[in-house]
Formats: sequence, C-alpha cells, structure tokens
Amino acid sequence: MKYLITTIVMLVSLSLSMSSCGKDNEQKITSESTDNDGQTDNPTGSKMKVTIGTAVFTATFNSNAAATAFKARLPLTLNMTELNGNEKYFDLPVALPANASNPGTIHTGDLLLYGSNTLVLFYKTFSTSYSYTRIARVDNPAGLAAALGSGNATVKFELQ
Repeated sequence: MKYLITTIVMLVSLSLSMSSCGKDNEQKITSESTDNDGQTDNPTGSKMKVTIGTAVFTATFNSNAAATAFKARLPLTLNMTELNGNEKYFDLPVALPANASNPGTIHTGDLLLYGSNTLVLFYKTFSTSYSYTRIARVDNPAGLAAALGSGNATVKFELQ
C-alpha cells in the first residue's frame, strides 16, 4: 500500500511539472510568427548549405520535427528528379515526421516534405492545393532555377 501511494504521488508530481513545461512552450510558440499552415515561419536560425554544381545557396531551417530529423541525416548528396517544370524531388529511404498542411503558395526556394518521405526543392513560385511539411527555405533563391536546370540534378545538403 505504501508503494502504491508513493507511486501515485510521484506520477502526480511528474504530471504537474510536465504540464507547466508545456505552458512555457505554448507561450514561446505563440510569441513566434506563424504562417497559414501553423508551422513557425521564423526558422530556428540553423543554416544549411545547398550546393548544385558550382552554385552554393544558404537555407534556413524551419522549427519543426521534420526539419530536425532532416538535419540529423546531413550531409546528403541526392540525385533529384525533375517534375512539372517547377520542382526537383527525391524519395528518402527513411520517413521523416510529417505535419502536412496546405501552404496555399509554394515559393521559389522552399524545401518541403510531401507525405513522409518525399523531399521536394521548388524553384518556381505557384499556388498549390497539395499539403506539405516545411523543412527549410533558401534565403536568397536568385539563380536557383538556373542552377537546377531543366533535367534531374545532383544537390548536396550539409549543415553550415
């Protein structure tokens, strides 16, 4: 009986401490700007180097589980496949945590996750009805379309 009471007291204490941590996190999240899909649009500040041939771009990670999981797998050199004249994609061998929603507009330089394992790098801005999970965005995408070209492309992603 004494063991049962001790266990209950410990669980209640743990529960209270976890709920207070959650409230702190909620306040922090709501103080950040969010875009229309509820994910933080103000990235974590972590940077990634994206190399395509001789062109080098810097991208900033979003603050979410998919971005964190992707970062953990870097560096990666991927042979990305052309699709629709506006994107390059690669099917990752391991699923990433997804929290997909419709962004409404895809922007040049968006690095998004389609489903849980298709990494997509967009090189044109357009409206979409599809849902994605944000991973990162190229900071200055000028020249990205030219670097990627019209066919498949080899893209290297590494932490900066």
